[in-house]
Amino acid sequence: MEEGSWTVFCGNSDMSGFTAIINPSSCINHVLVISVDILIFITCLFMVIFISPPKKVAASPRFKSYMALPIFSAIFNGGFRFGLCGGFSWLLLGVTVCLRRQQCSHITTVKLCSVISFLFAGFLCIPSLWEAIVDKVASAKNVLDILSFPGSILMLFSAFQPQNQAENETTTESDSLYGPLLEEEADTDSEVTDDSVTPFVKAGFFSRMSFWWLNPLLKKGKEKILEDKDIPKLRKVDQAEACYLVFMEELRKKKEKGIPNPPILSTVFFWQRREILTSGFFAMVKVLALSSGPLLLKAFIRVAQGKETFKYEGYALTLGLFFAKCLESLSERQWCFRTRLIGLQVRSLLSASIYEKQLRLSNDAKTIHSPGEITNYVTVDAYRIGEFPYWFHQIWTTGLQICLAFGILYYSVGLATIAAVLVIVLTVLGNYPAAKLQHKHLAKLLVSRDRRLKAITEALANMKVLKLYAWETHFKNVVERLRKEESNYLSAVLLQRGYNLVIFWSTPIIVSAITFWTCYFLGIPLNASSVFTFLATLRLIQEPIRLIPDVVSVFIEGNIAFTRIVKFLEAPELQNGHIKQKCETKGLEHSIFINSTRICWDASSLKPTLTNINLVVKPGEKIAVCGEVGSGKSTLIATILGEVQVYGKIAYVSQVAWIQTGTIKENILFGSNMDQHRYRETLEKCSLIKDLEMLSFGDDTVIGERGVNLSGGQKQRVQLARALYQDADVYLLDDPFSAVDAHTATNLFNEYVMGALAGKTVLLVTHQVDFLPAFDTILLMSEGKIMEAATYYQLLNSSQQFQNLVNAHKDTAGSEMQTEYASQRPKTSKEEIQKLYTEEQIQAPLGDQLVKKEERETGDTGLQPYIQYLNQSKGFLYLSLSVVSHIMYIIGQFGQSLWLAADVQDSSVSRLELVLVYTLIGCGVSVFLLGRSYFIVALGLKTSHSIFSKLMTSLFRAPMSFYDLTPLGRILSRVSSDLSVVDIDLAFKFTVCIGTTMNTYFSFGILAILTWPILFVIIPMVFVTILLQRFYFASAKELMRIDGTTRSSVASHLAESIAGVVTIRAFGEEDRFFLENLQLIDANASPLFHNFSASEWLIQRLEVLCAIVLSCSALAMTLYPLGASKSGYIGMALSYGLSLNVFLVFSVQTQCQLSNLIISVERLEQYMHIPSEAPEIVEGNRPALNWPDVGKVEIRDLKVRYRPNAPMVLRGISCTFEGGHKIGIVGRTGSGKTTLISALFRLVEPEEGMVIIDGLNISTIGLHDLRSHFGVIPQEPTLFSGSVRYNLDPLSEHTDQKIWEVLEKCQLREAVEEKEEGLYSLVVQDGSNWSMGQRQLLCLGRALLRRRKILVLDEATASIDNTTDSIIQKAIRREFADCTVITVAHRIPTVMDCTMVLSISDGELVEYDEPMKLMSKEGSLFGKLVKEYWSHSGNAGGHSED
Repeated sequence: MEEGSWTVFCGNSDMSGFTAIINPSSCINHVLVISVDILIFITCLFMVIFISPPKKVAASPRFKSYMALPIFSAIFNGGFRFGLCGGFSWLLLGVTVCLRRQQCSHITTVKLCSVISFLFAGFLCIPSLWEAIVDKVASAKNVLDILSFPGSILMLFSAFQPQNQAENETTTESDSLYGPLLEEEADTDSEVTDDSVTPFVKAGFFSRMSFWWLNPLLKKGKEKILEDKDIPKLRKVDQAEACYLVFMEELRKKKEKGIPNPPILSTVFFWQRREILTSGFFAMVKVLALSSGPLLLKAFIRVAQGKETFKYEGYALTLGLFFAKCLESLSERQWCFRTRLIGLQVRSLLSASIYEKQLRLSNDAKTIHSPGEITNYVTVDAYRIGEFPYWFHQIWTTGLQICLAFGILYYSVGLATIAAVLVIVLTVLGNYPAAKLQHKHLAKLLVSRDRRLKAITEALANMKVLKLYAWETHFKNVVERLRKEESNYLSAVLLQRGYNLVIFWSTPIIVSAITFWTCYFLGIPLNASSVFTFLATLRLIQEPIRLIPDVVSVFIEGNIAFTRIVKFLEAPELQNGHIKQKCETKGLEHSIFINSTRICWDASSLKPTLTNINLVVKPGEKIAVCGEVGSGKSTLIATILGEVQVYGKIAYVSQVAWIQTGTIKENILFGSNMDQHRYRETLEKCSLIKDLEMLSFGDDTVIGERGVNLSGGQKQRVQLARALYQDADVYLLDDPFSAVDAHTATNLFNEYVMGALAGKTVLLVTHQVDFLPAFDTILLMSEGKIMEAATYYQLLNSSQQFQNLVNAHKDTAGSEMQTEYASQRPKTSKEEIQKLYTEEQIQAPLGDQLVKKEERETGDTGLQPYIQYLNQSKGFLYLSLSVVSHIMYIIGQFGQSLWLAADVQDSSVSRLELVLVYTLIGCGVSVFLLGRSYFIVALGLKTSHSIFSKLMTSLFRAPMSFYDLTPLGRILSRVSSDLSVVDIDLAFKFTVCIGTTMNTYFSFGILAILTWPILFVIIPMVFVTILLQRFYFASAKELMRIDGTTRSSVASHLAESIAGVVTIRAFGEEDRFFLENLQLIDANASPLFHNFSASEWLIQRLEVLCAIVLSCSALAMTLYPLGASKSGYIGMALSYGLSLNVFLVFSVQTQCQLSNLIISVERLEQYMHIPSEAPEIVEGNRPALNWPDVGKVEIRDLKVRYRPNAPMVLRGISCTFEGGHKIGIVGRTGSGKTTLISALFRLVEPEEGMVIIDGLNISTIGLHDLRSHFGVIPQEPTLFSGSVRYNLDPLSEHTDQKIWEVLEKCQLREAVEEKEEGLYSLVVQDGSNWSMGQRQLLCLGRALLRRRKILVLDEATASIDNTTDSIIQKAIRREFADCTVITVAHRIPTVMDCTMVLSISDGELVEYDEPMKLMSKEGSLFGKLVKEYWSHSGNAGGHSED
């Protein structure tokens, strides 16, 4: 009996060595199995006996659902091996795993046992499977060995399944990072019960494996159009905050271990090590399952040839094929999903890190990394890196798959495999130089893209200035020149990809031909079984070989992107950025303390910006800082903000107003809690009550980007209100009164600085000499040094330089006026102020905010975006030619297979003829592949060029109203990430999508032709496939669109934060802004997460359908015998069928990817057809070259509104400016002065009326002709990155000598000559390395170079000191003596010497006459303004007398 039993399980084998160990029938193998089983049994028994009693924990329903997996695993493993020693061992291991769900002891041992069991089961399964299929030997032990493998997989999942919070109360290290954010008594499973969190959180094992948890969202998407609020939030572990904190914790640990600068890449790998290994395991299972296909095919052919091993072998093989395909699908979907999730977490981490870094970036680093480049790091580079983990396992699985395939190939064609190996190795090695070249081209492409994006950002951000100077065409040409340079590298990259496509798609054809020739020369017989097993194997490795160029491209792109981001993250930071001492100011000797010998903006600069600064400011002291242009006043404020000891809370008001996109209330509160009394008081002190009453939504009015729907004065007062509401200890005010009129400035100074800030420490940079007597100390600065520090009268008596400063102010107009009006104090009661203070607001119509939510397409747009793409530059022609080439490729491949299927068994066809015809067809196919690649590259380049050209034309010709309503981030996300998609990905995806879809349906066709009964399965399956795809697309399209709009929000917030980083740091609001950014990153990541999950959901269901079709085809062939002579056709059908799911998945994936990518075309299309301004040139009505030669301006009943249904801003103004006259335009802030200038330049078209210049109606000529014939010095002095020469003369119309002369007239020659490069000295973006006054003088230089008959100054001297103002006024009087000069001004002295003064109030002309006549006129608005201006001088001076 014992002997019989032994014989059943052992056999009569007398093998020895390694063969005996792996042979399932050998005694040594049996002994090994029993030994390992006993070892597992003893280990598990030890853990069960010595395990400590579990704590009594109430199991949640979720916990109970999770318990099902280990229990099922234990029953499965124990049940199948019941009666054997191994059965008890596996059952006991399952019980141990169940117990460890409630007790954390011996977790490591349990996991180790599970891993050993899995590896051992794999070791047993593979030889048993080989013996069953190849040697046709079946035994009870073989069956048990094969079944133990899926059992071990279940056990592995059970052991490594992450413990839930409900299952244990142990706080993990990562959980502790959230400690401060959670209440101690909070429900530990609160996330699970929150309906707004993704169902993935509470999904059980089988739900996660099948993506069943996604069904509710997809159903909702089918029933209605998904909106942002319908998208569930991410799990906590996937949120940007968690990723960032865990990553920083990993970095901290490495630093503690003595690694000073841990590499970011290795830290990311270490952080994601568990998920990388888990996804790698699924990748390996997928490859193993896939490789079983050709072996099963060989067995099917043997059955078709009548060589069955046992009676129902066909059914058994069908069942095995179905399970193999299902396992392949399950593992591949989990592989893809988990790697996508890793990519999402890494992308969120990098986006957060980049944002956090830019808050601390040093001034040096800012010159290297421009705002456009930083935006590019997030919108392009971080997204590229996020794609990389998805491809990471392809690097080694491709190698593994090819190695396994070589084993099967050797089994099929013997030594001829060596030829196949050599060809594949040579192909891969031959591609190495091409890959290096691609890396080089791609690196250059990204650099040139950065340059182009920087130029676009600069142009779009300063579009108003470009239009005023008529420079749009020039800047558009600059962008297009940079684009042309980028296109050279783009074409090189696309040609390289096209080359790779040809090489790797033709590799299987070349490999098969060379292998068959080798068989012919070596005399290896070719039959249906060996040929089609070989071809099926080759077809399976065809996809990984084809993917090699994609993997290489992604690896290269990821590497370059990562290098760029790491370089940015390692850039220098501001030193001592957090020295601000948050402490009680009472009892302190000083609030600000500076003692420094050298302070520079640029660390590498030889000449310091400030030298020998010794400053001590006492609490409550009022300090004024004054000095000439470029003396270092703003640098001193920047120094206090960044690098010195400040005691107490800081509030800062910048020289150039920084306003966030959001409501006025949000801008004032700036993250603080609402205190109604303090808030109301703040509005009153900042003279904002009247403004808010005039707005439709009051303080809930949404301010556009950069505060576009507020006047300059209103923006400054919002800034002042923001600072006051913070109730800080130290106030740093950088010339905040320059943008408001004299009356408002006086009111603000009295109510705000001297009233609301009484008892506060104040440091005010100002050019208004009138305020100086009120200060405790005045710092007089010159050439980067504090020359004097004393009171007003001490300085007046002791310092000649200070006297010059005060006299310059008095000289700008007659001092007799100051004397006349100094005694008249203004009425300062609030009622009087509100009575006088009237402003007209550029506002949206009632019930409609100015800044709209970003628009996006909704619902199914059908083929429209595809047609829009292909309509560009013969797109349809190139696509058609590439599709025809692909059809010929498919027909050629089919011809090859058909030739082999028909003639491989035919003895009348010689082997030489068989192989020769096969090779010739292959050569023809390769030619069509070459043609297809050429047409794809042509499609990509032509459409990309066409879309970019139209987009730039549309953007540069768009009216200013478009830029007022559209945040810059929305435009930048389109010209960066969306355009990048069109450049590189779309053409290839388009063609590959069509090609793989054709391959799939062709495979269906072959199966249907050879086994017609399968049509009963294929037709319903195609119908179900279409239904599933429609069900999926309803949600997927909206998810991708939401992803696009939320990505714009991330870009906008980043761009806005870069612009206001000084203010954010000054208020200490870095953490709040960082948190906002994290929320925006999560809002963008959530639709992406659910989108790729939905993609896996769809593909998994389609793969199961494919498995059913393939299994039914195989069964049909078995039941519907074709005879041994037709075995070639069966081989051909199954070789196509085995790769059917690969083709279908690839087809659906590319369709999904294409439908996602085409949304970029949708988004670009929105900005490609913006209603444009009037024509630049009207050919039939061009003015003379010397027009205007007189400079007479007639304004007739001019009415202007900014948008339809908006209130009138100018209400019927009529007047005439005579040629050569100097016209001053005055009025209170927001009265319509700047709108009148905009109407002159036709930045806004008149509703009614006209403007006639020298007899020519300006509405009848082209905009370029109009604007280029005017001279202008704009309100905001704007400089562009480049040189001093480029900023003065971007069109290169003047000689260097002429430019030096102009610099001399502007008194800038000395400042430029001091710099090494002279005229070619660097000007950074926005000109931030030049002072505000110097920037304004450079703008004067532009006007002097242009020499036009009409010169417009739009509040040009508001932000500069009196000395510079005097320089500009004198230069204008001297150089433009015979020209018409139209001046909009806040400073009354600026217009006192004008020929005529035009007073505007509430958009209407109040008076127009000579200034002296107006002053003597009773009730004159101009007279009131003059009195207010000079009385505030006397009033300010009076503070010192009190």
